[in-house]
Amino acid sequence: MSSPIYVAIDTPDLAQATKLARAVKRHAGGLKLGLEFFAANGPEGVSEIAHLGLPLFLDLKLHDIPNTVAKAIHALRPLEPAVLTVHGAGGRAMLEEAKAAAPAGTKVVAVTVLTSLDEDDLAATGVNGNPHDQVERLAALAKSAGLDGIVCSGNEVKAARKGWSNGFFVVPGIRPADGNSGDQKRVMTPRRAMDAGASILVIGRPVTGAADPDEALRAIAATL
Repeated sequence: MSSPIYVAIDTPDLAQATKLARAVKRHAGGLKLGLEFFAANGPEGVSEIAHLGLPLFLDLKLHDIPNTVAKAIHALRPLEPAVLTVHGAGGRAMLEEAKAAAPAGTKVVAVTVLTSLDEDDLAATGVNGNPHDQVERLAALAKSAGLDGIVCSGNEVKAARKGWSNGFFVVPGIRPADGNSGDQKRVMTPRRAMDAGASILVIGRPVTGAADPDEALRAIAATL
């Protein structure tokens, strides 16, 4: 079985991204490319990284009217990402259109509550309840819309899986026990997240910021 760890390559620099991807290639289950990489390098840059042969998680968090999101995903089809994100708050019609537009082999997952947000942040945007409540609401919506799963923190994944036993749960905000949380507010160790029901873990800075990214990745994988 391949590793459940997707390494987040969060840099706009294609040369640096390629160097990091090559460094973790032997022990990563896949690579996550986000908005900063895509804004700087576009589909061509994604294709460059894809040549390394690892599954790609294209984390663009698409959120717009249903027709626009569907057309954007259709334009991304040649890249055949293993995982693609849209925002759950975009509503049922947008989620349905997103799944319909994606390649058959792509898991379309809904972002629920960013791991940088807490209850006060949600309240400031008019969302009542804590992150756990909002994750459960959006997980139910994503499931009913036919998506493959959701993105949520490790704190919510156990409850979300109870209501969606065969769902695909992407858990970011992963930090080793001795790691720095940085700008993340809702974090969890890799082992606890897997025990709670994560399908894949997204780990960035603890690996990519290490002096030896491959060694850091292997050390984290050993805890699983």
